[in-house]
Amino acid sequence: MNLPNPNELIDALAGQIAPMIKSDCALVGIHSGGVWIMDALAARLGVDLPRGVLDIAFYRDDYSRIGLHPEVKPSQIPFEVEGRRILLIDDVLFTGRTVRAAMNLLFDYGRPAAIKLAVLVDRGGRELPISADFVGTELRLAPGQHVSLERDDAGGLHLRMRGGEA
Repeated sequence: MNLPNPNELIDALAGQIAPMIKSDCALVGIHSGGVWIMDALAARLGVDLPRGVLDIAFYRDDYSRIGLHPEVKPSQIPFEVEGRRILLIDDVLFTGRTVRAAMNLLFDYGRPAAIKLAVLVDRGGRELPISADFVGTELRLAPGQHVSLERDDAGGLHLRMRGGEA
């Protein structure tokens, strides 16, 4: 399967998101791929919006089973969440569990007026009733196949396929 170019997907996302951007919006990326996309989107949108970073490691529903990831970073929300419209950004939407954990964490900071979700890739396979408002592309993958966003040493973004037929 030929995977799309992440930069083209980010361009498509920016085009979808631009009309909804208002002064009361903030961008929040889920560590780490969502943060990379957030930064790229902010540059393309050309607006100076507050930005935050969420690391949902302690909010995962499988935390007791898989333990702590070795690269846990602190969440950084340097703005008031209460009453603000939040654009939550992640790289790949699969089961919906990461997004659920991110929303739980956001509510620890306050009650947003609204949360919209933007993802680079919606790969299907939802286990929770969560869908993205803005999607770069949809991929339907076979069981055992996974797609991930990676960043190289020069800061370039690349989609990678693992498992099954690549």
